[in-house]
Formats: sequence, structure tokens, C-alpha cells
Amino acid sequence: MFTLPRRVAATLASVAILTAGATPSFAADPYADPANPALPRPGMARDLPRTALVVIDPQIDFMSPKGAAWPVVGKNVTDTHIVPNLLRLFEASKKAGITVAISPHYYYPHDHKWKFEGPAEMFQHKIGIFDRKGPLTLDGFRGSGADFMPEFKPYIEDGNTIVASPHKLYSQQQNDLVLQLRKQRVEKIILAGMLSNLCVESHLREFLEQGFEVVVVRDAIAGPQTPDGDGYLSALINMRYLAHGLWTTDDTISKLLN
Repeated sequence: MFTLPRRVAATLASVAILTAGATPSFAADPYADPANPALPRPGMARDLPRTALVVIDPQIDFMSPKGAAWPVVGKNVTDTHIVPNLLRLFEASKKAGITVAISPHYYYPHDHKWKFEGPAEMFQHKIGIFDRKGPLTLDGFRGSGADFMPEFKPYIEDGNTIVASPHKLYSQQQNDLVLQLRKQRVEKIILAGMLSNLCVESHLREFLEQGFEVVVVRDAIAGPQTPDGDGYLSALINMRYLAHGLWTTDDTISKLLN
């Protein structure tokens, strides 16, 4: 009779206990959290001096009907109410006195000369998303798809918000966001913005690798929904495995101000 090694048997027993009764109940709402989650929910303790709101790509091309990406993100942007929810998060974060940082996305003419690209890069370059005339000029920037949403500008352009150098693909590995946050002694991140399964998830993973605690505001992110898949749903699934919490905007504001 074949007998499993003791360590393997113990591992399988642990998995069985963890997953028992944990079938996700997504029938009514595919985006709802499972009624009986198998994974723990660590949460993130309140420590405002060590906390930052990080908003990724709060730009016209992603969040406005005038933006180049609207045909693939517009429904989810509308459904999640990301723009009004981000406005509330900006306001609450400023009232709470926490660090606020923006991780923007810009493409310059030399970026369009890359010799190879991935699928999303090819799509973004084809539609001209986040295009600027150059890194040393703001000519044509104001009101373009690369510009910030007008609603957010009073909070972003108040002289106190960190605007990091641009990330080029999806994560903050190529910009100075982590440096800027470390210089503020930030250890805890409240993460929001777009795109949920690309830049937001990539920022989440890199922040975790860098030793930050990270919660994601689930109704202040949005993603593409195409025949290739639902980017918002895929992000939520992965974030349940990765983030220290998936909070709503209401949850977040309560934790910041109460």
C-alpha cells in the first residue's frame, strides 16, 4: 500500500481544512467577496503619519468619456463610481493629513520607437494614450488625455501632493514613487486608480515586495472589460490573495477620519 510522506500528508490535510466549505458564492454578483472566504484578512492598523494614499493614472485618457481608452474602460469606470469615490478619498486624505502621491503614466515620442511591445503596450500606443510631446515640455499637455482629471486638480496641484516621475509599463519599478514615499517614512499604502489588473495590481505586487502594507480601495479602481477578459474581476481575485485588505471608499474614509 502506498503511503504519502508525512510532510506531504500534513500539507494536504492543511489545504483540505483551509478550503473546506470555501466555494465562492459569486452567482448573484461576480464581484462580491465570497461569503465564506478561505483566506485570512489581515487588515491594516491605523497609523496616519506612516500612511499614504497612492492614486495611479488619474488621467483623462482613463477616466473621462473624452479619453482614448473609454471604449474599453468606460463601463467599469461608470459602474464603480471611481471618479466621485476618488474625489472623496482625496478630500478625506487631505483632512486626515496623510501623504498623497500620484503615479502617472506618460508616453513620449521616443517611447513609440520601442523595438518590441506587449499586447497592452501595442494597444496603448496605437490609440495614443497618455501621449506628450516630450519630457522637457508641457506644450499641449493641459487638457490632453495625459492631463489629470479636472476634478482632481485642486488636490493634486495644491503644492503638497507628490507627483512621481512616470511609470512606463505597469509598476513603479521605473519611477521614483518608492523613494518619495520612503523619504516621508511611509510604510502603509492605500491604493487606488487604474487599470485594476495592470498598473494597480503591478503597483500592489511591487509595494509588497518592497515591504509595505497595502490595502486596495475596491470601488476606487477600474479596469478594461474586453472579449479577452474582465480586468476588474481578475484584479479583485488576485487582490484577495495579495492585499492586506480590500476596502470600500466608505470603509477607508471612516478609518481615516474616525
